[in-house]
Amino acid sequence: MNGSSSDPGILLERQQRAFLADLSPSRRAREDRLRRLDRLVQTHAERFAQAISEDFGTRSSIEVRITETMLLRAGVRHALHHLRAWMKPRRAPVALAYRPGRARLICQPRGVVGIISPWNYPLQLSLAPLIGALAAGNRAMIKPSESTPAFAAALEAAVGETFASDEVAVVTGDAALGRLFAALPFDHLLFTGSTAVGREVALAAAKNLTPVTLELSGKSPVIVDASCALDGIVDRIAWGKLINAGQTCIAPDYALVPRAGVDRFARALCASMHRLYPTFRGNPDYTSIVSERHIDRLRDLVEDARARGARVIELEGGGAQQGWHRRQLAPSLLLDVNEDMRVMREEIFGPILPIVAYDTLDDAMAFVNARPRPLALYWFGADRKARDRVLAGTIAGGVTINDTLAHVAQDSLPFGGIGDSGYGHYHGEYGFRQFSAQKPVFVQARLSGLGLIRPPYRSSIARLLDWISYFT
Repeated sequence: MNGSSSDPGILLERQQRAFLADLSPSRRAREDRLRRLDRLVQTHAERFAQAISEDFGTRSSIEVRITETMLLRAGVRHALHHLRAWMKPRRAPVALAYRPGRARLICQPRGVVGIISPWNYPLQLSLAPLIGALAAGNRAMIKPSESTPAFAAALEAAVGETFASDEVAVVTGDAALGRLFAALPFDHLLFTGSTAVGREVALAAAKNLTPVTLELSGKSPVIVDASCALDGIVDRIAWGKLINAGQTCIAPDYALVPRAGVDRFARALCASMHRLYPTFRGNPDYTSIVSERHIDRLRDLVEDARARGARVIELEGGGAQQGWHRRQLAPSLLLDVNEDMRVMREEIFGPILPIVAYDTLDDAMAFVNARPRPLALYWFGADRKARDRVLAGTIAGGVTINDTLAHVAQDSLPFGGIGDSGYGHYHGEYGFRQFSAQKPVFVQARLSGLGLIRPPYRSSIARLLDWISYFT
């Protein structure tokens, strides 16, 4: 296989020429690319896990497998199983006045898809969009995050071994190269990352009229209903918060808990976190914070909340020890939080969980709705009427009931945000359609009534138009 060029502009031109030479790849060609992608993930899984752990400081290979490798391989299998049906032209209804003509929709590839991936799940968020892009018949270029350089180098090498550079290519470099990448005239651009950077990417793409999919983040709430039995749910909340040390775009960002149960909830959650991670520092199961800059920001969030009156529960003492595990930051729970605290205004992206007391379910929903629309929302309880009220009365990119994170693993469901948490969807068929253009086709019949309304206009044309208007 050919290696990638260091110039993303040259790579894009190469891929554009290759796409023009094969505007509609066959199903077999697409399946071959998907199978090669699956082999890439399987063959290089251990190297990817090592590189990711090297970039983070420590990250369990089991956690990489659960959150990245397994999801990718399941996504490829899903695409291979359904690709024939996705590619099949779909019939569309024809208005009575235009019958016996026929209408259909044909999915055609967009061309070259650009993918800008983040550091928190560098493997999954680089290659999950690629599944949809390849299934739809596109070529693709990937720009991994500069915050995970060991992984980026491993991905570049693996892709270079598996794909020709005019099929799939990886370009690596710093933030300046990322800005250059976003400004290239792709046929579609997908960005995963922060809302602030997402706005910059959208502006850069707009200059080329490049359509974009923005997978952003935000503050995803957990609503614990009064009907909830804590013993059955705290492990699910703790796991969703602490996997990857909270560095997950859909991690619970804060918990809304009935006022009378706040202290009991905090005690139960602490006990659950200690069951999952008996220790945090030096624990190979517990992920490090990716950089000193990020760990300093998290410490500052806790100290700002403490200074403004929050009760801080630290599960393993303050700060982080020095040495090889210096960035393994133990979790903190924050009680008695208020709107003046940075932790309630900024996305946390780490092992800190504010707990917000509420009096009525309406109060909890109003709290969520007063803030930018979240990427995910989690509801826990047994009261179906309360559950349905929350589903109907809040807006979020995705929802899991009585668990966390699980909706993102369903290839039959779209994944994406809304408002400040992004726009556009992928995963499964939704990724295939996101990276396809829907071409509408109308096939005129040999005999058509449209000839009756062409010039020269007869005196009866008004009555004929009235009749057509009645049936259309």
